[in-house]
Amino acid sequence: MRDRELAREIEGELVQRGDSDYEALRAGMVWNGLKPERFPELIVRAASERDVPEAIGLARSRGLRIAVRAGGHSWCGSSVRSDGMLIDLSRLRRCDIDVASATATVQPGVTGSELAPELAKHGFSFPTGHCGSVAVGGYLLSGGLGWNSGALGPACRSVYEIEAVTADGETVRCNKDENPDLLWAARGAGPGFFAVVTRFRLRLHRLPGAIMSTTYAFPLADLEEVTNWATETAHELKPTVELSLVLATAAPPMTRTRPRPKVITAAATAFADSREQAVQTLGPLRNCPFADRALFREVDEPISPDSLYKASGDIWPADHRYAADTLWSQSDFGTLLSRLSEAVATAPSGNSLVLAPISPASHNEELLRDMAFSVLGSSYVVPYAIWDDPAEDDINARWLHEAMRAVEPLGTGHYIAEADLGAGPARAERSYTARDWRRLQSLRARYDPEGVFHTYLTP
Repeated sequence: MRDRELAREIEGELVQRGDSDYEALRAGMVWNGLKPERFPELIVRAASERDVPEAIGLARSRGLRIAVRAGGHSWCGSSVRSDGMLIDLSRLRRCDIDVASATATVQPGVTGSELAPELAKHGFSFPTGHCGSVAVGGYLLSGGLGWNSGALGPACRSVYEIEAVTADGETVRCNKDENPDLLWAARGAGPGFFAVVTRFRLRLHRLPGAIMSTTYAFPLADLEEVTNWATETAHELKPTVELSLVLATAAPPMTRTRPRPKVITAAATAFADSREQAVQTLGPLRNCPFADRALFREVDEPISPDSLYKASGDIWPADHRYAADTLWSQSDFGTLLSRLSEAVATAPSGNSLVLAPISPASHNEELLRDMAFSVLGSSYVVPYAIWDDPAEDDINARWLHEAMRAVEPLGTGHYIAEADLGAGPARAERSYTARDWRRLQSLRARYDPEGVFHTYLTP
């Protein structure tokens, strides 16, 4: 009787395994075209924050462990778990901006491409994810290495308060004075967080007056020279310049030749108060001593936030099949990328790539305090397998694993947001410092002693 009463109290959809619409809904819970073979017993699509405590009560009454989804990439689909309940928060998309205090209250289903223009209307910005389709819920819980994070820190740094529903169904406020341990965990615990966040309160930042980019693409054979130049030049750049190296197959407008060559691209984006300041901060990149050998060159190009999201969408289009993994390392980029270049040169898919953000997180230690998110190395690389033919699943998954094997001996950890959590039981633990991992486990034992929420995905 109590079970039926709880179900009736939920305003949103309840879809059980075996229902006619279950499989389409389950598949829609994963942005990746490659769907995991995991099957929740019950999916609850919350219509409002009020549904969350009711859903938790229903899960407890049925003995179902809970996983939570906000909406986004999650390459491994960590929120889709067998033998439990999936709470989908993607319909919770309210965003309230307080101009006077330069803060915003956002629900977890709001995406980066929705949040950014709303903030811009009032002269504000936030370090949203590089792909605009990513919802803030999972992104912020995983730390959030987004636009301009070199200057602003990981996005979770700008979360000053959350409202969350705990394992016993209680709604609590978490800030530096109330439940500070839960706020600490929410800043980086990722898919292993042991509560459901229904609201994030964010400190906002001044809207950049100008965004400009500089891009060079060279043949992959020039990797050593390009990597040495880019990493040396990075020391001359301000934190407001985001510089990355990408190993990939050249795409228009870089080249129109066939077959398309493999290239190493150095791409920088500057966030500044004015166009003149942006040009100045990009200045060191204009001194590339071998720029005349570039297959493609675009210097001091004005760019809009919409264009940034579009560029990311072109690299990671919807409906493709993806596998990704991450590695922090103390080795230099030259060593890491030389090992990965062979993988890129022989990738079975021309869409696959390796991303190497040269400063993915801030070097300012003050912007990395009071959070579970851990920076675990001086270098960071992300191989992505990207393909569209289901018949090629095995060969592309194998490519990713072989690429990772080439560099994992040099690794010091992973980034929880994009780590291949299904690749090994230590993957989640290796995404945190030992001290932070112990604290997370201690807090889980305190706030969820009965194991109401799923822990991290393992094989």
